Amino acid sequence: MNHAHRADPPEAHGPAPASTAKAEYFSSGSSQAAEQAKKAQRAEATPWYPDALGPGFQARTFNLGQDPDGEGHVAAVLVRYLPAACDDFSKRPALLIIHGMTDYFFHQHIAKRFHQEGFAVYGIDLRKSGRAHLIGQRWHYVSDMHLYFQELNAVAAALLATHPQLVPVAHSTGGLIASLWMDDLRTQDPARHRAIPALILNSPWLDMQFPPFMVKLLRKVLHSQPGQRILRGGFGGKLPSNYGRSLHASAEGEWHYDLHLKPIRGHKKYPEWIKAVDTAQQRIHAGAIDVGAPVLTLHAKRSYFRPRFAEEAKRADTVLDVEQIRRRAPLLGQDVTVVSIEDAVHDVFLSSDQPRSDAIQACLKWLKELGLPDTLANKNADAQGRHTSTEH
Repeated sequence: MNHAHRADPPEAHGPAPASTAKAEYFSSGSSQAAEQAKKAQRAEATPWYPDALGPGFQARTFNLGQDPDGEGHVAAVLVRYLPAACDDFSKRPALLIIHGMTDYFFHQHIAKRFHQEGFAVYGIDLRKSGRAHLIGQRWHYVSDMHLYFQELNAVAAALLATHPQLVPVAHSTGGLIASLWMDDLRTQDPARHRAIPALILNSPWLDMQFPPFMVKLLRKVLHSQPGQRILRGGFGGKLPSNYGRSLHASAEGEWHYDLHLKPIRGHKKYPEWIKAVDTAQQRIHAGAIDVGAPVLTLHAKRSYFRPRFAEEAKRADTVLDVEQIRRRAPLLGQDVTVVSIEDAVHDVFLSSDQPRSDAIQACLKWLKELGLPDTLANKNADAQGRHTSTEH
């Protein structure tokens, strides 16, 4: 375990006028930001309905209105695990699992385990992903990572109206999004930020996992009109995937999930989406992001980037460079703990038995040190208007 302090920076509708919608969505100044937060809290949500994950799992849809990127209406889907025998659900702190790219919430084993440990477990499918994808929309496409704040604010408002506190558990691209969101809450909505005492990151995507010369070339292509035209139709989605093969039971893995929502070879990526990711990552590199709460970052011990599948792909991160995660994570705040998990894969909670158990135990130990899930401690911290921080 490495405890690091922050380092100084070394059925979709036809297209809408996206530029106009985006201009309305993003405005400078705290008053406009506050208005967007109010709009997010007013997002219409359906009643709970049974979810495909089976007994104890229910979902509700948050209707988010018109897409600023011009792909019709957008929605997010919140899933919860609430078994019939639970009579203290509202007293528990909530865990909100936020997925990554080409992904959705299907982690029944994690929901059940953390429920046993005293948490109320939820997962969100972000706009255009998983259950929230609508016909005609590009999978997981946004032109700005800040667009996700709308559903995160709406869901946070709903959860904190029921539970004393909220802890996001965010994976890969979701880890990038959650870090930006926490920084935004810190300045724009301090009261809500105080109710989120910690952030857990599961292999967060904090840097481009390519050699520097390739990143430089990629940026030139993405920021040029010829490059935009060439890549307009998207790329990827048809290449072999060691990661997908290592996970799904139909290939080399042990997990059963919906291959339409999370295909083995992934969904297409689009140039504006890559630009949005890169822009967000560069803000972190510049030291412009401060989560403002304790952060636990989990990642695999090693990466494996060889094109040919091998058993090693089932014991390593085949998506991101773990050295980059280790180097960039301390930039996220003043209190960052980095834990390397032996034999883990990119989503540490989808690793084989031992590394998965190690990852869960690392989370539980760290949360316990912060006083979670002690509901009495939660109430005391809330009354004092502060979050709990622990030095290791």
